[in-house]
Formats: sequence, C-alpha cells, structure tokens
Amino acid sequence: MKRHLRTLAAVGALLVAASAPDGAFAQKSGGILRIPHGDSPASMSPHEEATRSTATPMMGVFNNLVIFDQHVPQNTLSSIVPDLAVGWSWDEDKTAVTFQLRQDVRWHDGRPFSAKDVKCTWDLLTGKSSEKLRVNPRKSWYRNLEEVTVDSDNQVTFHLRRPQPFFTALLASGASPVYPCHVSPAQMRQHPIGTGPFKFVEYKPNELIRLSRNPDYWKPGRPYLDGIEYTIIPNLSTRMLAFTAGKVDMTFPYGVSIPLLKDVKSQAPQAICETTVATGSRTLIVNHTAPPFDYPELRRAMVLALDRKPFIDILSEGQGEIGGVMLPPPEGVWGMPPEVLQTLPGYAPDVPKNRQEARTIMERLGYGPQEAGGHGLDTEYARVSRPCSDPHWPVAGDLYRWPARAG
Repeated sequence: MKRHLRTLAAVGALLVAASAPDGAFAQKSGGILRIPHGDSPASMSPHEEATRSTATPMMGVFNNLVIFDQHVPQNTLSSIVPDLAVGWSWDEDKTAVTFQLRQDVRWHDGRPFSAKDVKCTWDLLTGKSSEKLRVNPRKSWYRNLEEVTVDSDNQVTFHLRRPQPFFTALLASGASPVYPCHVSPAQMRQHPIGTGPFKFVEYKPNELIRLSRNPDYWKPGRPYLDGIEYTIIPNLSTRMLAFTAGKVDMTFPYGVSIPLLKDVKSQAPQAICETTVATGSRTLIVNHTAPPFDYPELRRAMVLALDRKPFIDILSEGQGEIGGVMLPPPEGVWGMPPEVLQTLPGYAPDVPKNRQEARTIMERLGYGPQEAGGHGLDTEYARVSRPCSDPHWPVAGDLYRWPARAG
C-alpha cells in the first residue's frame, strides 16, 4: 500500500511527521486508519487534559462551534469556518457574539444537540456549573467571558466583559469541543459522548484507543473511514519502525529529525515526503534561582553568546528558522517580525559583536578566561534539562562546563 509521509520542519529544528493512506487524500470509503500515538492519556476528556495526547484522538469524536478550515495550511481569523454553528455575528460594541446552530445534530447516544449544551460546556469551563471538572487547564482562556445565554434552542450568545476580536480563534481550537449537558464529567473521562464523525469505542491505557464510524453523522457521506485505531507507542524509534514496516498508516509528528526522515525515506521509498516550518524550539533553560545564574546580566551574557544559525544548520540541516516565542512569519501569524526580533539580546545578526558584549559583561561580573596550568578560574558545572517531548535536546542531568566567578 502506498503511504504518504508528511514531515514538518519546526522552528529551531524540531520536525514532525504524519502520513496518510493509499492515494494521499483520496476520498475512498471504508477501512481502518492505523495511527501510532506517543502517549497514554490520563483521560478521554479534552477539557480536562492540557496536551494533544487527548485532543488528537478525541477531535474526531467531538465537534466545535467553529473550527479552522482543515484545508487551509495557516490558521487565521479568515480561515475559521462553521462546525456546529451555521453562522455567527457580533453586536455593535463587539462584546457579544451570537451563534446560529445546526438543527439536525444528535449526540452519539441519540439525544438532540441544542444551545443548552453550548451553555453547559462554557459554564463548566468558567466554573459556573454545579458539575466540576477535575482539572481545568484552559479556564484562563475565558476570563473575559461574562456569561453564555441561550436565546433559543438553535441560538446562543457569548457575552464578553470587553471587546476581544480574536475570541472566535479560541473557539476554533481543537481543544474547544462542545460537551453534552446530560453526560457527567466523570463519564466524559471514561466514555466520551460527542457529535463527531467517529464514536468512542474503547481505551486501553498503554495499548490503544479505538474509534468507529458514526453512521448518523450530520455531514452527509462522512466519514469515509470505518474507524481509527491509535496504537500507543511512546518510543519515537519504535513508531518510525512501525511506519516503515507498514504496521501503521500514519505517523505523528514531533521529534522527527532530518537525518531520521532520510532514514525513513530510504526504508520506505513509496512514502511521499514534504517539509515545512512548524512550531518547536531549542531553548536554553537555566535555574535562575541558583548561583551563578541568579545574576540577570550573566543570563544576558549566555544569551548573547549563542550563535543560533549553526544550531539550525546542524539539527535541522538548515530547514528551520530563527524565531521568538511564536512561529515566525510568514508561516506564523503571531510571530515576531524579523526587524523586531533582531532588537532582542543575542538575535542581532552580528555574532562577533554579540559575543564581545557577552565577554564584557562576564568580565564586569568578575569572570575571565582560564589560564594554562590550571591557575585561572575554577570551573563549575551547570545542569541543563530538556522538555520531555524533545528527543534531540541533551537528557536531563547532562553536565556542561561553566566558568566560575573569581573569588
């Protein structure tokens, strides 16, 4: 079977990979899509989990009010399209947005969907409901939300404390599904009920997550698949081996380096590959409460001393981009413009000048070069940790030499 491997090169060299079955996006009905999943989620409730480990498999179980158009590669306000809503409009003050809802939607247990379900969901998220979420990682998203009112069975309004033009972008996130009023949060953790194209079948921790086709889905002719099976494989290398061996049809993303991509292509020449920039980073993280890193100027010197371009050239073979906190433009809508980024410490293109400033700072703080024969400054060690999802950063506890301050 011909498979499609889509690999996305991320900022600073993080790569992600995904593939699709026979005929890349061919609209053929039937079959089970086999996907490896890198984590065993705590629950099946997207509103109670902070990461994509739950959101990824559960997006097919639920619907949003609105969603980013999945056929548009860049998420923007203009790419938001209706989902459970058929349309929406703002009031004159831009503090209330009203959604007109679909009338032909049913939950997987056969109960009809209505505006009450929307209100119940956001009352739950804002803590106004008698039911409570065990954890609520995105409650802060809605701190500007005053209340949700039900105008009719098919109309609901979100009232904001102040104008928030990008509020609909929060609702379009994959982490913003609508929950049913009649199902408790406890049940949603174990056996979620949604309105989406797939029904939840079972979850075996550390083994699999299985979904089946919803024959009564409100989009005619959808879904094309009979089901989706996520096999939980925490190890990246094992996931890649499963893909090249044809045990899975699609491999998710994150942590696929360019060298590993080349290895996959050599073992699975039938795979169709492409690269693009996505969100990821290589970050210098220090404990700012531990000497000598409790000196702000010393941390500034560390930042100035870095030459970011070689990191990208080595780790991603030049296919990443230098960025700030967000995905850099043009791929990223929210990314810091290059002319602004270059005003930050260490981001100016003149690396020798940056490093000279770093040396000046270090000398001012009492540091200096070691002298031959060990008569110079002592050497301390700094522990550097990596994010748990980043397989290319040095493992937690690796030691790096750092010059100690004189005296």
